[in-house]
Amino acid sequence: METADVLVIIDMQKGICHYEDQTIADFNTIVSGINARIDAYTQSSKPVIFVRHTDEYLIKDSDKWQIISELKKTQAHYVIDKKHPNAFYKTELKYTLNKLNAKSIEICGAETQYCVDATLKFAHGLEYTILMTKGLHTSWDNEWMTAAETRAFYETIWENSFVTFN
Repeated sequence: METADVLVIIDMQKGICHYEDQTIADFNTIVSGINARIDAYTQSSKPVIFVRHTDEYLIKDSDKWQIISELKKTQAHYVIDKKHPNAFYKTELKYTLNKLNAKSIEICGAETQYCVDATLKFAHGLEYTILMTKGLHTSWDNEWMTAAETRAFYETIWENSFVTFN
């Protein structure tokens, strides 16, 4: 599988992936897939960036705010904190990507229709080439669509307009 210059993993935090006694859709598959991508970037000596959301629910330094333990966090080169769905908004992400001379980024994580969508569309507007592995983003079922339908819907929007899929 192809790799970009940098892997960006969005909001794979305890409070996003787990709620009460429920787990976000396809959790084990997503974690396994993201860990495989982390391995690919590590083997290629390419950077991995974890992005964490902070708000009134995901309070900085709280347990919910932490990146899930199932991911290979020790491979992270950078951790970027954000307070907005768009990971570029008032963060160090663009500065970090510039410092790394990144022209292409691979995005994965949660939640599809919020932070993943906002970040990848903004990245596209900044003229980054965006790579994704199909299905390596997730969400919760909602009143309109299941998480699987949400993923498929957004992949249809993104493909050929914003993203190149592996």
